[in-house]
Amino acid sequence: MQCNCWSQRLPLVGYDRTMSPDESAAQDAFLEADVFARNCGSRDVLQNLTSRWGLLALMALTEGDYRFNALRRRVDGVSERMLSQTLQTLERDGFVTRTVLQSIPPRVEYSLTDLGRAVAASVEGLIHQVEAAVPEVMSARQRYDDRPPRD
Repeated sequence: MQCNCWSQRLPLVGYDRTMSPDESAAQDAFLEADVFARNCGSRDVLQNLTSRWGLLALMALTEGDYRFNALRRRVDGVSERMLSQTLQTLERDGFVTRTVLQSIPPRVEYSLTDLGRAVAASVEGLIHQVEAAVPEVMSARQRYDDRPPRD
């Protein structure tokens, strides 16, 4: 499903509305989704990915394939229902693969797709930066909380 949110961030030199479908598709390569546009599908993808449990599940899967219960233990605090919904959403968006292993009883493993690995690599630096900044954030929170109340 294509959204109606494409912005023209790159110059469209020689763009012609009378182009054939093939020419138009090639020209669309110069258009980018705009996450700031209300109806852009990229907003849904970003929201799914950056949900409370989405990022944690994605980053846990960078460590390797996980069975459901092992992943639930790794992502401490997530309920079974929420992890299940999160994994289904990440699978639907193409970040995670669910593989049913032939065994008795059947086992299911989750792993990252190439897209999931690429996105996780981008997020990893942010997570490390946030973890390193926790003492500074806690100090800032304390200063904020100690201020006199505003009018």
